Amino acid sequence: MSAWGLEHVSVRYGRRLALDDVSLEVPRGAVTAVIGGDGAGKSTLLRALAGVARPASGSVRGPRRQRLGYVAGACGLYTDLSVAENVDFMAGAYGVPPADRARRRNELLAGAGLSEARSRLAGRLSGGMQRKLAFALAMLHHPDLLVLDEPTTGLDPVSRAELWRLITGSAAGGAGVLVSTTYLDEAQRAAHVLLLDGGRTVAAGPPAVVAATALGTTAKAERGAAPAAGPPAGATPGRIEAQAEAVVRRFGATVAVDGVDLEVRAGEIVGLLGANGAGKTTLIRLLLGLLPPTSGAVRLFGARPSREARLRLGYVPQGLGLWEDLTVGENLAFAARAFGGAAPHLDPDLEQRRDDVVRDVPAGLRRRLAFAAALAHAPELLVLDEPTSGVDPRARESLWTSITRAATAGAGVLVTTHHLDEAAYCDRLVIMDAGGVAAEGTATSIVGDRQTVAVSCARWEAAFAALQRAGLDASLAGTTLRVPQAEPGGVRAALYAAGLTAEVRTVPATLEEAFVGLVRAGRHTPPGAPESTAS
Repeated sequence: MSAWGLEHVSVRYGRRLALDDVSLEVPRGAVTAVIGGDGAGKSTLLRALAGVARPASGSVRGPRRQRLGYVAGACGLYTDLSVAENVDFMAGAYGVPPADRARRRNELLAGAGLSEARSRLAGRLSGGMQRKLAFALAMLHHPDLLVLDEPTTGLDPVSRAELWRLITGSAAGGAGVLVSTTYLDEAQRAAHVLLLDGGRTVAAGPPAVVAATALGTTAKAERGAAPAAGPPAGATPGRIEAQAEAVVRRFGATVAVDGVDLEVRAGEIVGLLGANGAGKTTLIRLLLGLLPPTSGAVRLFGARPSREARLRLGYVPQGLGLWEDLTVGENLAFAARAFGGAAPHLDPDLEQRRDDVVRDVPAGLRRRLAFAAALAHAPELLVLDEPTSGVDPRARESLWTSITRAATAGAGVLVTTHHLDEAAYCDRLVIMDAGGVAAEGTATSIVGDRQTVAVSCARWEAAFAALQRAGLDASLAGTTLRVPQAEPGGVRAALYAAGLTAEVRTVPATLEEAFVGLVRAGRHTPPGAPESTAS
């Protein structure tokens, strides 16, 4: 069979129609992506293709269970077993012959950069390492179809690049690969994209076509528009709202923040980027006065952080900071009393859930609620820690519209994100690595004159294999390979040695490629070494 897929498939959970007349083809030797937000139907589609969800109507073309590799969003690892024990257990479950298990285990752990971590408990691995291990387990038996449900959610750009290298390798080996994601920049790596909303197909086709459908008006246009609300009280254009000077923070022998200088001025959006463990969240907590610095100085609105100063800011932490056992309305009332403002008007979707307990509200609406609570008192400084994680493209655009309107109204904004396409909304970027600042400036200045080698070959999978043998890491964008930090001559030599004819050219690097290059250049720990937990 040349392709797997679904034809006019509908899936019901009781009375709820989770998937409505959806068709999708997943060819061998290619990556196909499904994109959408919470409740769009992505996981249901993947479960139907994997034979886990039974269709109410339509047909599914999939391999036998023994030829399927499936990674659910929760990874499915045995956290109280070591890395090697997880591999050996799953090898037995998949029926990998005993004589082949050690060789296959060594191959996969080496490819995932986990060779040095084989004796560690899976529950003690970082999020990125856990996801790479889950991928390795799914690949143990050389599956014909690989189904991955949001495999990169919560991963930093370096871990995401490493996981996508593994995904590309499985497609190059001939497997059909289906990946779900909430992010358009992830979908750009696929050859074909399906956009779902409410269980229905909204668009399907090449990534560029689907991206045009997925997005409405861009938040970037809001910077030139009139603000929806008046300016924050006391906001002075260009005034420094938050500042760190040579700040150091130690936790025992660990230096989480190492001599960082940072300014956030009124009316600007500063993007704080970095891999997991780079020190971003620790720096934010220092700026807010939630942690004292070991050395250096921190100022909030020109003075030492204080409870009074925190009344002038809006903060959305990674965990959203909502009371899950209170209703939507009660959360807003609590925030209004805490900050001395009035409860905000809600959009229709949230207004309908005003009397619902927050834990029963979908994740996307919870995030919008956290934004509404943080913005209600027109803060002079907005601090957002990964505010759009797991949000679908349109909701993400709406959140960024709120952010840019706050900046246009005069608020300073400090925002962290793992998705570097969001850097386009920022006036300035600060990239952290190992607790320090690795680069600072606009996205254009950080990328600078960095180049990437692009390879177009009729047999991209053969080109990928040849580059891997030559020690050149390549990533997939549709059917084009990108080889960051490589010389065209070396790429041509690797392809020539494999007897391949290809178009090899240099193109400008992306911000993600520049970011990964900066971080990798500063790392000296071996693959699989423990990652810091101070983020």
